[in-house]
Amino acid sequence: MATPAFNPLTISNIRPLTGNAEDGVALTFDVPEPLKAQYQFIPGQYLTLRAQINGEDIRRSYSICSHHSEEPLEVGIKCVEGGQFSNFAKTLNAGDQLQVMTPEGRFTAAIGGKHSYLLIAAGSGITPCLSIAKSVLTDEPDSHIALLYGNHNTDSIMFREDVDNLKNRFTERFMLAHILTAEKQDAAISNGRIDTEKLNQLSEYGLIDAASYDAIYLCGPQAMTEQCTEALLSLGANKERIKFELFTTADSPVTQQQTKRSRSKEKTIGTPVTLVIDGAERTIQVDGDNETVLAAGLKAGLDLPFSCAGGMCCTCRCKVASGDTEMDLNFSLADWEVEAGYTLACQTRPKSNDVVLDFDAT
Repeated sequence: MATPAFNPLTISNIRPLTGNAEDGVALTFDVPEPLKAQYQFIPGQYLTLRAQINGEDIRRSYSICSHHSEEPLEVGIKCVEGGQFSNFAKTLNAGDQLQVMTPEGRFTAAIGGKHSYLLIAAGSGITPCLSIAKSVLTDEPDSHIALLYGNHNTDSIMFREDVDNLKNRFTERFMLAHILTAEKQDAAISNGRIDTEKLNQLSEYGLIDAASYDAIYLCGPQAMTEQCTEALLSLGANKERIKFELFTTADSPVTQQQTKRSRSKEKTIGTPVTLVIDGAERTIQVDGDNETVLAAGLKAGLDLPFSCAGGMCCTCRCKVASGDTEMDLNFSLADWEVEAGYTLACQTRPKSNDVVLDFDAT
């Protein structure tokens, strides 16, 4: 597995996500011919954008929202109150350059064959689902998609024109339901939140059939994702077919465990941890009581792969080649990966003095 790499890409187009440009923007990137192979992606993957903002190196991950091969590379950036990167993005112009990491992510739908998918998105969770819907409906003429899309009101719907165009273009194969919390719609079932009650109602009306889908994709806040997962399982969905991707509105992700840890006031030397990346080894000192391996590596000046730093994106995945470690949180590694020794550097702390983490392990 190739190590994720940043390259400077030029912004070729900027458009508002909603009718209000202050809500956020969609950025389209021009990928030079020599880099096109590196930026080929599977629908559902994301890009990590990097910029110097007020003298600080800031990285944020944003899902690709374009067709996997027919459209330019585009991401949607929803404006977050106080968000360093999202507010910076509103100042960008066509012709500006950003450092863009090669595509990553596992919330994906491989194209080819015949499928029936249920997509459930809230707010900016639409971005990966939009890429999946565009690619599947266009490239798989016998496939069907149902999209449940939750928002505050009509004006807040991101990529509304894109979604409506899909509905008009693929009338027979694309079922779209807008679920709004603060705007009354004619059909009562379209009002409220996407939760257990709503999924049960949609199932009773025959609008969804949880047990019949080849895969179900959930993207939105953690509370919605967890509640919908339980509801879908109770409606007969196969657990192995449910995929989810979390996003956070926190501008600087901090885990609950990190928050609860006591902070030592005394400076400590730390525990030696050896990192293997791109065939080279580097040993750093990690104060496990106060920092993760990723934090210590960055402090030591290493250019380690990472994006969300919150245990959600899996960009910093590595393998424990030796020693004992523990993870604070894990939202992205599968059970088999944990059993095989893989860990997330952004959540990992050493528990012994012989820890070796291999970022090159596939």
